[in-house]
Amino acid sequence: MIAIIDYDTGNTKNVAKALHAIGVENVLTSDAEVIRNADGLILPGVGAFPLAMEELRKRNLIDVLKEEVANGKPLLGVCLGMQLLLEGSYEHSYTEGLGFIKGKCRAIPDKEGFPVPHMGWNELIITNKSPLTENLESKYVYFVHSYYADCEKEYINAVANYSIPVPAMIRNGNVYGAQFHPEKSSTVGLGILKKFKEVVYA
Repeated sequence: MIAIIDYDTGNTKNVAKALHAIGVENVLTSDAEVIRNADGLILPGVGAFPLAMEELRKRNLIDVLKEEVANGKPLLGVCLGMQLLLEGSYEHSYTEGLGFIKGKCRAIPDKEGFPVPHMGWNELIITNKSPLTENLESKYVYFVHSYYADCEKEYINAVANYSIPVPAMIRNGNVYGAQFHPEKSSTVGLGILKKFKEVVYA
């Protein structure tokens, strides 16, 4: 069973629907024991980084997430959930993140012809192979975000060219992130979730 972390953020229904579509038992939960008993974790997210971290703190989810990651449990962060995997974010004011992957979240720079938020379908360019990147070169996925993960190349598995090369997929050990929305990226996105399922149940 995969636990979708519930901290009052959007898009959880779409994530659950996508997991059901590929035959993965899942539950939306903020219960620490359910999270500990899950085989894998998905941290979704839509909205602002500071509010998201405050909700995780209010629900006492930060420590249990850190414990489970330290125990080797696979975790996939999606969109804002990926950004929360970093050390912190400069959205509004600086806020500490979960610290699973070294790096900071910064605003996408303004550039003529590249409106912010970055919204729409973009091509993936694979930079470092991971269990989630097989057969993804030149595939298109759906983005909606105004901030990007500024981290070292060793953690970046794929980028999408926008006003800058936007880190689209990142990884550190058993922690994976997708800046785009797999659950909104048609068969390509479902394929990524299937690969995460294979990681969870390897």
